[in-house]
Amino acid sequence: MNAILRPNRLNAHNVFNYRKLSSLLDELCPEVMSQYSAVIGLEVHSQISCSSKLFSSSGTSYLSSPNSQVSVFDCALPGTLPVLNRKCVESAVKTALALNCHVWKRSLFDRKHYFYADMPAGYQITQQRHPLATNGFIEFIVDGDHHSDGYMKRSALKQIQLEQDSGKSLQDEDNNRSLVDLNRAGVGLMEFVFEPDLTSAAEAVSLVKELILILRTLRTCSCRMNEGVLRVDANISVRKPNQPLGVRTEVKNLNSFRFIGSAIEYEIKRQIAVIESGGRVINETRMYDMKTKETAVMRDKEVVQDYRFMPEPNLPPILLRDDNDLNSDLINISDFEREISYQQTIEKMCLSAIESLPKIARKYAKSGIRRPQSLLIENVMNLLNNRVNESDIWLQYDRLLRNDIKSLKDH
Repeated sequence: MNAILRPNRLNAHNVFNYRKLSSLLDELCPEVMSQYSAVIGLEVHSQISCSSKLFSSSGTSYLSSPNSQVSVFDCALPGTLPVLNRKCVESAVKTALALNCHVWKRSLFDRKHYFYADMPAGYQITQQRHPLATNGFIEFIVDGDHHSDGYMKRSALKQIQLEQDSGKSLQDEDNNRSLVDLNRAGVGLMEFVFEPDLTSAAEAVSLVKELILILRTLRTCSCRMNEGVLRVDANISVRKPNQPLGVRTEVKNLNSFRFIGSAIEYEIKRQIAVIESGGRVINETRMYDMKTKETAVMRDKEVVQDYRFMPEPNLPPILLRDDNDLNSDLINISDFEREISYQQTIEKMCLSAIESLPKIARKYAKSGIRRPQSLLIENVMNLLNNRVNESDIWLQYDRLLRNDIKSLKDH
């Protein structure tokens, strides 16, 4: 019997054969899988909802003709200079406060040098070293399944940084050529860098769902994943208990909940199969193939790439203020703190109404009145609508009512 079928029977002299990976994955038994724990950290890129780009006045409409929303700065013509979009900064500050971050009054832009065909300048303007906000967190509900109940989870948010998006490369297979659309080049991005404190695909999916609900509530990002407005990179490694962190791989550009879950689950199994068969997990960037439902190598990261970070010479620092500062020209952090506090108060009102929902269900059950489920749920929704009036918190119904609506349907 192959050693991968049962634990503690691995021959140290076995050499991992990559051609047998598919069969090895099928043969992995739950007993072997349970010996490992996954370590997952997410990086989420979300386009800021704004009518113009981060450093130019070009439009950001998704349905525009290719290369029809490109300024001289977006295509990196010599002599052009960036002009920071104030609305993008305000959206990032609001989001950072909602995610419990410390917003720095002074942050800087950097140049990150690397070559992509759809990045004409040869570098990206980002905030790698001195980001806008740091040290936040997000709390979310991890949905249970048939074998376990749901639970609360907190994930630490290392930093939020502003940066440019790249253009889009399109493959013309009929004519064997690559085409470049620069409409997306320069669109403002918020990058959320989370600490590697997740342990399963379900936790990763639930975190992204919660983040999307927050961004939509704040109206700082539309989060239309099918349009590439929100994209997820997953850093994944596996290890046995009390062992140091394993070698991680990064799966890039996941743009649906199903792809996030499937890619992480496959990558965890793949890494365990490699280790159990005597192979070595390689630090590399991978992509998810939706047809085969597998990850494939994009590029090797064993040799650390030198991005040659340097301060962006054409942009001054971002300076913010609070109520104690006198400079009225700067963005006031305190204004957004009050707005976020108001929205959290409304959410507590929703929660207090939701706490009464099981009582309502039990009342209907005890009375012996068999009301249609749809009518009962409609009454519940009317109750919540009366509590929140015209607040944007209705966008959070999906999260707040997930378990309560299910309990109502059971009565």
